[in-house]
Amino acid sequence: MTTIIRVECERQTKYKRENSVRYYISNLNDSAIKFAERIRGYWGVENKVHYVRDVTQGEDKSRIRTKPLPQFMTIARNLALNLYRDAGFNNMAQAERKCKYGLDRILELFRMK
Repeated sequence: MTTIIRVECERQTKYKRENSVRYYISNLNDSAIKFAERIRGYWGVENKVHYVRDVTQGEDKSRIRTKPLPQFMTIARNLALNLYRDAGFNNMAQAERKCKYGLDRILELFRMK
């Protein structure tokens, strides 16, 4: 059995309200609540990881193409995000600004003396 799901979203920004409609196709036979949980889970990962890596850390703008450097940079970006979250930051852009040029703060994140 194939299920077609329609999700209507409303997003309020500082200056305007945006509405969008997204469609999903699934072969799962779940309730609407289960589908909503799955979709929210997916977008949670998108917003917490992929968006931060793309926008805050500039991953899409990176000119690094020679293997294995892109993989190393991905590991480094993920490590930075995990360290920021572990240190209690909720705003990754703010965390990056605070830690970018401060060796003392970086050593503190790595629990080094």
